[in-house]
Amino acid sequence: MKHRRIPLRRPAVVGAGIAALVAAGVTFQTANASEPAQAPTARTLSAPAAGKVASTLLKDLGSGTAGAYYDARARHLVVNVLDEDTARTVERAGAKARFVEHTLAELDGARTALAKGATIPGTSWATDPVTDKVVVTADSTVSGAGWAKLSKVVDGLGGKAELKRSRGKFKPFVAGGDAITGSGGRCSLGFNVVKGGQPYFLTAGHCTSAISTWSDSSGTVIGGNAQSEFPGNDFGLVKYTGSVDHPSAVDLYNGSAQQITKAGEATVGEKVTRSGSTTHVHSGTVTGLNATVNYSEGTVSGLIQTDVCAEPGDSGGSLFDGDTAIGLTSGGSGDCASGGETFFQPVTEALSATGTQLG
Repeated sequence: MKHRRIPLRRPAVVGAGIAALVAAGVTFQTANASEPAQAPTARTLSAPAAGKVASTLLKDLGSGTAGAYYDARARHLVVNVLDEDTARTVERAGAKARFVEHTLAELDGARTALAKGATIPGTSWATDPVTDKVVVTADSTVSGAGWAKLSKVVDGLGGKAELKRSRGKFKPFVAGGDAITGSGGRCSLGFNVVKGGQPYFLTAGHCTSAISTWSDSSGTVIGGNAQSEFPGNDFGLVKYTGSVDHPSAVDLYNGSAQQITKAGEATVGEKVTRSGSTTHVHSGTVTGLNATVNYSEGTVSGLIQTDVCAEPGDSGGSLFDGDTAIGLTSGGSGDCASGGETFFQPVTEALSATGTQLG
């Protein structure tokens, strides 16, 4: 997030006190599902529009659906269903109905079982509507008794879950956008916001839990913490105390910025872009929602899972789709040379919890 001016050079990495990057190597397979015969043609939708339709449909249909995702190639919203009546309702709304085996309640039950029996540092899980399963990932630190315990829980869930191994290590990042520094580390600014007519910005909670006063890349103090949540959630609110510009925009690190006008919910299959002070701008796809990550510092739930790469120092940075704010970088694994997996705090939740608005 641009808070002063768009920097022309990539800042040097400062020693990070917390860093969060979680498991790489998760792959997704096509679920064993079918589509209703002679289904009406689904409407062509942008990813943000599909997200709005999905939110409404999933709320109205409740247990009759089993999640939804965006088919970026066809530009259709796909909604998982379990019966013909629900399929017809989905089709009338302009989405594509797809029959699957597991209900959301069953997948939520699998997540509950994982939370009770497999909350092991170095693990994560997220509901994947494409495979109609809960995808469980273990990083390179999970071995021996931990791996045996995790495997037993996943095996007990049958076809509702699958286990993947990551070569990386789950960790929070400290090291949208521009660099913000404090004693002990560097993070990235997420989005500029307003509360009570006063300027603030959002970043990662694991950053604000470790650092209380923030400066820009020139060393000028720009703000102090107003609210911080980590673990559980991963967002922090900082009140501007310095006289700096704070536009509603994300630094694209090419001399320009992306204006941000609204916040939105992520949709599986949506193409998204991340901006951060270490690796600058990278794009990818949303691969899971409501993800849980067991960092060594604590468990964070309700995250957006993507295949966008990130590295230490990108924490707190902006995830967006065009002019729509989507999330704040939490953590992941890998790097932007070999690729990786990254998790984001939904920005809509952060805005609601802090009582702020984009601006």
